[in-house]
Amino acid sequence: MGIGSACSGMFLKAKRYRKFILHNLLRIADPLYSQWRRMRREHTNPKSGSSKSAGSKGTKPPVRRAANFSRIKYRFLAILSILGPGFITANVDNDPGGIFTYSQAGAKYGYMLLWTLIPTTIALIVIQEMAARMGAITGKGLSDLIREEFGLRATFVTLAIVGVADFGNITSEFAGLASAFQIFGISKYISVPLGATLVWTVIVFGRYKIVERILLLFSLIYFTYPVSAFLAKPDWKDALQNTLIPQGSWDSSYILIVVALVGTTITPWMQFYLQASVVEKGVDRRHYGLMRWDVITGCIVTNIVAFFIVVACAATIHKTGGEINNAADAALALKPFAGQFASALFAVGLANASLLAAAILPLATAYNVCEGLGFESGVERRFSEAPIFYWLYTFLIVGGAGVVLIPGLPLLRVILISQVANGVLLPFVLFYMLTLINRKRIMQDFTNNIWQNTIAWSTAIIMVGLTVVLLWNGVRG
Repeated sequence: MGIGSACSGMFLKAKRYRKFILHNLLRIADPLYSQWRRMRREHTNPKSGSSKSAGSKGTKPPVRRAANFSRIKYRFLAILSILGPGFITANVDNDPGGIFTYSQAGAKYGYMLLWTLIPTTIALIVIQEMAARMGAITGKGLSDLIREEFGLRATFVTLAIVGVADFGNITSEFAGLASAFQIFGISKYISVPLGATLVWTVIVFGRYKIVERILLLFSLIYFTYPVSAFLAKPDWKDALQNTLIPQGSWDSSYILIVVALVGTTITPWMQFYLQASVVEKGVDRRHYGLMRWDVITGCIVTNIVAFFIVVACAATIHKTGGEINNAADAALALKPFAGQFASALFAVGLANASLLAAAILPLATAYNVCEGLGFESGVERRFSEAPIFYWLYTFLIVGGAGVVLIPGLPLLRVILISQVANGVLLPFVLFYMLTLINRKRIMQDFTNNIWQNTIAWSTAIIMVGLTVVLLWNGVRG
């Protein structure tokens, strides 16, 4: 049986996606790599009759190329099979609250805040890699580890605070969904219930393999934002200069936006969800090298998208002195300057971001609570196997969507407060993560190096400092 038919047979027989990744695919890739090494030794050994024969017939180069192609092909398939948790988690970071924050940064300060994306990208990669590494090495979620190492009381307090912030975030996702569809003339009393039903059905009745593929597909739609930015015809020289040269201010509104930018880029819920999804996918220390690329790729892509959102709004709304009250205003504001197509693409991206985040954030909260309190959790389990997990997910979906349908609710304030709350809570989550990942008893030889600790601790200290300055400015009026 040839390699191709064997691969096809294994694809058909695989019942679970993570087993396919960790067993079947690597059983193919490793023999292929060994075969390539053996063929290379035979080819370079002058005493080998087979290599002489191959050389005399002039077939040597094709054999080596075929072996190299097979190795590259199956290593590439291995990377694609691991792709998922890191890429999805990072892209959900550009949710309606994030899009609004980036849009407001561009509309109010132009290109001035683009410099923040470089340090936040570096910090995001380091922190997300820590969460994924803890999941791969320990096989446990972050809430599990906090409960085991710090006790139930600390776990309960942490989950209660993060849960409240998460609920505000979930509400902002459905608010973004309502705003996006209102651009197309669809009432929120239609779009929000339909959107809530869609994401609930996909998560509750879908298996992990199906759910992950759907979420990956949604993640690709974020590339509508770069197109919108190019159609806005920005000043690329000015944008690049502000990206590389920081411009600071002690103005309270400036600091508020900076805290919100960091809070929407590196959120507490992301660390809980990423670690839980790595565990559920079944990634362990043997295959963590591939998972690291998934995390790095997702972090870079998500902040590239954020860059183009800021640029699009800086080139249009800021240029004319306009203001926005939500992410949908940014889409509408693009129309006079960048055209109907750019405006529609921005709105489509907002709707997609809302649906993706509305599916993931309640999932992250359900993971947090169930892991921390010891209940069964996971998309791979059925409703009857993890009732607390799915009932909590249902409650968060219904509650978040229901709040948005309340007439006269100040949705803008809810969105902005949720993003600032993320920034305020981040140092506490980082404290737990850094304490856990530096314990050799837990991580063995996979503890942080000095640079990872420096970047993560610096992020926590800077966020504490910015929060103190923000509160001091608030007290002073």
